[in-house]
Amino acid sequence: MVKYAAPPMIAQNYGKIINISSGTAYKGMPSMLHYVTSKGGILAFTRALSRELGPHNICVNTLAPGLIETGDAHANSPRKAAARDRVLESRALKREGYPADLIGALIFLAANDSDFITGQTVAIDGGSINT
Repeated sequence: MVKYAAPPMIAQNYGKIINISSGTAYKGMPSMLHYVTSKGGILAFTRALSRELGPHNICVNTLAPGLIETGDAHANSPRKAAARDRVLESRALKREGYPADLIGALIFLAANDSDFITGQTVAIDGGSINT
């Protein structure tokens, strides 16, 4: 995506790129090595890309959600229920996370109010990893 989005941003000397990672990149997760590794790669990608595009006034940041309840078909599986219980116990805010919980941070990072924030990751997980 950046290959195609960055050139017009560079031409206008301004832009915002917001990546999506996961809190699992900080905590790890058994039997999910491929997923955790890919999400950790997004964190490093964000930091490196922010330095590469910063001279063009382009901000690059990441949202790292915790477990988000999406109502998917596997929501009631025993494995997911056990994971959900562990996640809720690890949170400072003892409640489920929902897609709407991501919107405020997303809007902030996309707005002019965050024009001096780049290379950062915002954990949206109810205080589970407390970065």
